Amino acid sequence: MASPVEQTHHLNPTAIGVPQITVLDTGGQYTHLIARRVRELGVYADVQPSDTPASMLAERKGIIISGGPGSVLLPGCPDIDPALLEASVPVLGICYGHQLLAQHLGGHVQKGERGEYGIAHLTVTCEDDLWNGLSGSQIWMSHFDTVSALPDGFRVTGSTEVSGIAAMSDPARKLFGIQFHPEVFHTHAGQRILENFVFGICKATSDWDVSRRVPLIEEQIRTTVRERSVFFFVSGGVDSTVAYTLCLRALGPERVFGIYVDTGLMRLSETPFVRSVFEELGAENFIVERAEDEFLAALEGLTEPEAKRRAIGEQFVKVQARILATEHFLDGRWILGQGTIYPDTIESGGTVKSDLIKTHHNRVAGIQALMESGRIIEPLTAFYKDEVREIGREIRVPEKFLARHPFPGPGLAIRCLCADAAADVTHTPDGFLIPIRSVGVQGDARSYRFVMALPHAPTRQDVEQTAPALTNARADINRVVALCGAKGELSRFSVRAATLSKLRLNVLREADAIVRKFCLASGFEEKVWQFPVVLIPVGSGEAQESVVLRPIYSVDGMTADVVLMEPGGLEQLTKQLLALPAVAAVFYDLTNKPPGTIEWE
Repeated sequence: MASPVEQTHHLNPTAIGVPQITVLDTGGQYTHLIARRVRELGVYADVQPSDTPASMLAERKGIIISGGPGSVLLPGCPDIDPALLEASVPVLGICYGHQLLAQHLGGHVQKGERGEYGIAHLTVTCEDDLWNGLSGSQIWMSHFDTVSALPDGFRVTGSTEVSGIAAMSDPARKLFGIQFHPEVFHTHAGQRILENFVFGICKATSDWDVSRRVPLIEEQIRTTVRERSVFFFVSGGVDSTVAYTLCLRALGPERVFGIYVDTGLMRLSETPFVRSVFEELGAENFIVERAEDEFLAALEGLTEPEAKRRAIGEQFVKVQARILATEHFLDGRWILGQGTIYPDTIESGGTVKSDLIKTHHNRVAGIQALMESGRIIEPLTAFYKDEVREIGREIRVPEKFLARHPFPGPGLAIRCLCADAAADVTHTPDGFLIPIRSVGVQGDARSYRFVMALPHAPTRQDVEQTAPALTNARADINRVVALCGAKGELSRFSVRAATLSKLRLNVLREADAIVRKFCLASGFEEKVWQFPVVLIPVGSGEAQESVVLRPIYSVDGMTADVVLMEPGGLEQLTKQLLALPAVAAVFYDLTNKPPGTIEWE
């Protein structure tokens, strides 16, 4: 086993004292978000493996069992120590945890007739300690299995149109199960439900203060780095900028080196902006490494999203290795810093039983090898995007940096979709099926499915009703888009075989620049959390590409809502995009997360 100084170092914000609440991890994408929500209530919470023995949790005031991508109906699924349910410690099961409670205690779980992903309405059916001060409200679902029969001693406390047993409880034994996710932003009364459990049922007391974050991070940086210095491969994004600045504060600018790799996969004018960022931060050691030709060569001929991500990650490692050798960073006096945040580790399969949603460029085999050699410190892996921005404000990172929309590490490569074979767009009773696959997350697991296009401009009804109904009912799609405008009829469109090329990337760069300029001028930029612009090889005749607009609002990136643009503005933007010779159509993504991830790959 590696010694402590040989391990990758992450900050654990609950590393002091004994947590009052423990979240048992069954592999859910939102597991650590639950613990974070409890900490936001002012109560210490930690995350432990689902099968942690009950004897190790005896001092806890409450246990929460997370959601997860597995099925309790299958052998080998994540499980808990049954003794927990007899220990007189309050237990709340969420989603998969709800089903696990039912199965352990003699209830019945079965496959649902259809999935339930996204917004639903909870009808409260009886008074319960979880509902103190609440009535029915909007909730967030992501499941397929469902509890169909109660365990002895339980009662139904809430239902939805799909789930007759959306919530259940046995107040005498202080056991509670809910099929929905109270931890996500889209469950309107979610924090109140957790508050009722933590304070009303578990009788926890306030003992956590978020102001302890920054001193704890900086102290851990100094402890981990010791007499060495830190070098960062920076992107100019919020995460790496905040991580870099924390190290500047903790160690001083003479011990922190910044390297920006221009991959050729960035937006227009990105490199000059990044250079200005680090000059303003007071960086004394900063270089730009131009490597466009190397990255494009590594991506040549690849079409599959995971293959593209792996190629980008491995090329980063090769470029990094060359830089490290050239700049003498391998002599043992240096440690690598990264701005990895918590959703990166989750979507990369970063918890014990979580499902891989996508491979991040800093979670591929080459980077894993660096981790195993103990040469990496990642001070932000316990935090979500909005927390990182809060930390940035605490340490006085300029707002113009913090206000930047999130941008993926692999750059435009994962917004420029490819296809290995030609295929026709087909008309169905539900719309036009576009046979190009994008990544989604359904039931805490990855889905990789086609796209349904509605032949009209986007409406609020499409977002709130049509798109969720289609993605819940059809097993062959995980996204629904609306047609904003096109050069010709969709029935004549087709997907063409296409790979990444400088020409296609330049089309995407130009389209992205048009969207960014429009959003800044109209004020729409301030209404969204992120606005990916996606290029797909769909069209007809001379125009072989289509642009997909993906404006969303989110708090932490774990869930997201579609933001609709004002019709007049959307029409104006569509005309500007269709003026590009290569662009055949403009679509608007109507899919919340879940079931569609924020990025398309």
